[in-house]
Amino acid sequence: MKASEVQRAVAAATSIVAALDLTVDDAIVLQNANKLALRVLPCDVFARVAHVGHEVAQFEVDLAQRLAETDSPFAALEPRVEPRVYKRDGFAVTLWTYYQPVAPQEVSPAGYADALERLHYGMRKLDVTAPHFTDRVAQAQQLVASRDHTPELADDDRVLLNSTLRRLSRAIGERGAAEQLLHGEPHPGNVLSTNTGPLFIDLETCCRGPIEFDLAHVPEEVSERYPDVDHELLRECRILVLAMIATWRWDRDDQLPNGRQLGTEWLSQIRGALDRYGLDAHR
Repeated sequence: MKASEVQRAVAAATSIVAALDLTVDDAIVLQNANKLALRVLPCDVFARVAHVGHEVAQFEVDLAQRLAETDSPFAALEPRVEPRVYKRDGFAVTLWTYYQPVAPQEVSPAGYADALERLHYGMRKLDVTAPHFTDRVAQAQQLVASRDHTPELADDDRVLLNSTLRRLSRAIGERGAAEQLLHGEPHPGNVLSTNTGPLFIDLETCCRGPIEFDLAHVPEEVSERYPDVDHELLRECRILVLAMIATWRWDRDDQLPNGRQLGTEWLSQIRGALDRYGLDAHR
């Protein structure tokens, strides 16, 4: 979210929380990415704020309510208010439970793998309409194809990303692996270490696909502890995911600090991985 919009977004969220008869004296910005994450005090509500029309907030709220019935390890909605999307001044706000971080904040590989396995188990119980992982790949391909949206992306890098996204998306689909509802981005930034164990946050990226697509987002020491993994499929998914996140970093609207530097590093890693495993991204 642009810096010029943050103050308005904070005001919208705090006014909504106050109108729900929760005490509001302050709000701390915890993260500013594609949406704003706030800790509202002293009522200790976690608020997520996005522009109306540029969010999947209702999908996330509905999914959280369904997952609550499965005992899955995810951050819950705020129980003191109605579970819905609140809108004010052009912003969509959802309210969640705030979890005080515990030490150590880094989740152990074994605990991480176990939590992800339990989340997948809970998600398999749900009959939910969600995008396919290839829909997310297609979004990355559209960015790569648009010089207006990725003006700083060099021509050879554009060719590399386009061919990698296209070839690996097709190869993964042709494997015919079992598919289910996934978190979509269960990377360490979306895992909280809490008193009740690891909890996953940010359900807006949920999609359908093989579990290896989710495992491609986690550290190798975590995926090594997850049972019954197709390691060749996982290798392909890791390169595909690397191509996707590299693409996001070249988006002209990307606001991640050091985004271009990361994008350059990941392009180098893609080339190294394709060469190391003898994969031809141009096939």
